[in-house]
Amino acid sequence: MVLKRIGALSLAKICAIIYAVIGLIIGFFVSAIALLGTMIGSAFDESAGPFIGLFFGIGSIFLFPILYGLLGFLGGLISAAIYNLAARTIGGVEMEFEEKKAPAA
Repeated sequence: MVLKRIGALSLAKICAIIYAVIGLIIGFFVSAIALLGTMIGSAFDESAGPFIGLFFGIGSIFLFPILYGLLGFLGGLISAAIYNLAARTIGGVEMEFEEKKAPAA
């Protein structure tokens, strides 16, 4: 079997979901680090600095998935378009599949 064409919008949607989940995971780590820094900073300083760190820490949970999702969508769209062009020019990716056999009863 040869994969001749990839649906660009279909791949873009899948990439958007995958990258949004990755962005959420990274956002949680950035948020945890920012909140830890806020707690440490507030122990030594009474200025507005800790509130700014808290704002960015919480905001990263929302910002990173959106940013990564958008970039994943665009990356998937561009990748599918380039693949389709290359497959049309030099042929598609050869794939080998095997049917799963049902266990004997």
